[in-house]
Amino acid sequence: MRGRTAWAAAGGAVALVLVTATGAHAEGRGDVRVVKTVVNGGGNVIVGTAKAIRYPVDITVKDNSGVKGLTHVSTFNRTRLYGFADWNDDSSCTKKSATTSVCRATLTIDPAWIADSDDIDSNKLAGVWQVNATVKANDGDYWISDDIAEYKVKRAAQLTTVIAPEKVAKNAKVTVTGKLSRANWEDRKYHGFPGQQVKLQFRKKGSAHYATVKTVTTGNVGQLSTKVTVTSAGSWRWYFPGTTTTSLKTSAGDTLDLK
Repeated sequence: MRGRTAWAAAGGAVALVLVTATGAHAEGRGDVRVVKTVVNGGGNVIVGTAKAIRYPVDITVKDNSGVKGLTHVSTFNRTRLYGFADWNDDSSCTKKSATTSVCRATLTIDPAWIADSDDIDSNKLAGVWQVNATVKANDGDYWISDDIAEYKVKRAAQLTTVIAPEKVAKNAKVTVTGKLSRANWEDRKYHGFPGQQVKLQFRKKGSAHYATVKTVTTGNVGQLSTKVTVTSAGSWRWYFPGTTTTSLKTSAGDTLDLK
């Protein structure tokens, strides 16, 4: 595997282990069960090119003797059947009743690890992931549970807006440009994202909300450009709704004034 030697040479305290799925199953002993799992508070996990991302997996476990805790947690892309998130075997359980506890495991994805975790383009691992876990009860019951939750790990997006000129007469035309980029986990840089529909939005001066004016498709290096007729002062921005593999992104607004 490409990453084992490279990761060990980096001097990390925790060895990066490639997580591989076995067949979907749920087995064990006794009546301990996972009854609910929530990943990252129900939100997507967005991974860029530099910052390590830590996110919680909250697993509700039930057994008539009470819950002892988690003995294994893993997560990986459902299609590719492996992933690059790391669990350091740390977890804590909050008792909700005599029989039920919510156990939290914290997972980490560090962009510095990703490219060395497999022998293919790691960007292909963006998309739908699943969680597996083994839980244990006070009386020794245990249960190996596969696919207890699904969530999305997405490549972070960047989006810019520029208006020229920034001060014009009423009913004049201005050009609004920008660029949509997304994280490449292989070289840890942002590259233009072509062929994507991005909404141009306007907020009139004094208003609290933006409204969509038109939709523009990004060019071959992620570029955006369109002309609009200005009837009032306000702020313009681009809005990208995201995809299964790339995060939603809203650019900062660029203000335009009337002469």
